[in-house]
Amino acid sequence: MNYCRIFNLLFFLFYMNGLYANAVKPSSSLSKKSQETSSISSNPAAINVGTGSGILQNYIEKRFGIKDNHGISVQGAWMGDVNSLFAGGIPNAGSNTSNSVGLLNLTVDMERFNGWKGGLFNAQFLQQNSQNTNGPAGVIQGYNSLPDVPPYNRSELYALWYRQSLLDETFFIRLGKTITTLDFNNVVKPIPLSKDDPNIPAVTSLIYTPIFISPAVDGLMPGYTNTAYGLTATYTPIKSWYASYGIYDGNLANGKQTGLSGPTFNGNYFQVGEMGSAWLLGKNKKPGTIGIGLWQQTGLIKQENLIQRDSTGAYLFGSQRLWYRDPGQDTSGISGFYQYGINNSRVLPMRQSIGAGLTAFGLVAQREADSIGAGFSLAWLNQRITNRKTELMFQIYYQAKLFKFIYIEPVLSYIPTPGQSNQLNPVIAGTVRAIVLL
Repeated sequence: MNYCRIFNLLFFLFYMNGLYANAVKPSSSLSKKSQETSSISSNPAAINVGTGSGILQNYIEKRFGIKDNHGISVQGAWMGDVNSLFAGGIPNAGSNTSNSVGLLNLTVDMERFNGWKGGLFNAQFLQQNSQNTNGPAGVIQGYNSLPDVPPYNRSELYALWYRQSLLDETFFIRLGKTITTLDFNNVVKPIPLSKDDPNIPAVTSLIYTPIFISPAVDGLMPGYTNTAYGLTATYTPIKSWYASYGIYDGNLANGKQTGLSGPTFNGNYFQVGEMGSAWLLGKNKKPGTIGIGLWQQTGLIKQENLIQRDSTGAYLFGSQRLWYRDPGQDTSGISGFYQYGINNSRVLPMRQSIGAGLTAFGLVAQREADSIGAGFSLAWLNQRITNRKTELMFQIYYQAKLFKFIYIEPVLSYIPTPGQSNQLNPVIAGTVRAIVLL
């Protein structure tokens, strides 16, 4: 795909978007509160328990005449994108790729289903059909999070867990196959403080991988697409503070595709603990969050041709609403986020990283659900793997709500120092992503 094709596609999408915005222009009699909408994550499969919008659930209930769903919820999501390298990258490696990920989610509220108070069951199926988008760019961190690791075409039981709340819903235990980024190192997901106060919708819709998993723990922490079996415990004595601990099958570290296989408990474990807090700042009650975590990988770690046993690391992340355009009325305004990670590994490709970004919500006239954001991620690289010392990545996006529950997101990425080699020229890459919530 060349420059003209990318430009024509973007022009068509935003032309159609403008027609739709004019067609559904809200009546002046509607309050701003009734128009309140929010941006979404660029990859719901990486961070959300409920991945859809409820359209699929409503269709099933109407189709079969179901009046009481007994706590059973069915949702889905699809994410797809096209990518083109405008400059840089590995010579003759190919410049155009496309990716597609589908997710089907089943959730059962056990109290409504059979009277078991505090129980929640979840199962998810993932279908990925992708290409190696980051490889041809020579990028180690990953400017596109949708294609994770080979095999890029996979069908898997993505999640299968049961969660029980105890002690008046202050203590939660989850057991089974889980996405660890639901609970740990999640800079994207906000912590709701009160249903009556506006909160940050999705802190950012950047598509690069570091926003979903810290580069310093990438390859060890189970998540998208390699989830793993284990146990998670979370204690929330008050709404503004929490502590979580998890221990999981750690064989992802030695190359096993944990997302495609059953549990293996052979002494290789990944365990992580995290504490976090949330607050409302100032008279306009601008929400903020912070989290800090420690992790340990036990057993064999294999990366490239390097081998070691055991590794530890730490991470920090947070977000803060910086400005409200209409305090107390809607969520339009500007938010910021930050993240940091470090490890003591001799074999992981990245030793340390830092990142930050800004997001503007609903600041375009008649486009309350749209957002625009930018961010950067800087990673210090393992000199045993590459001769490049650091990899710096910038990204900017505009996420538009094209139709109800359908989003389109053009993204521009600039990597001045692609990490695979110090001989590679700076990379400029364009992406157009579509997100459909079902």
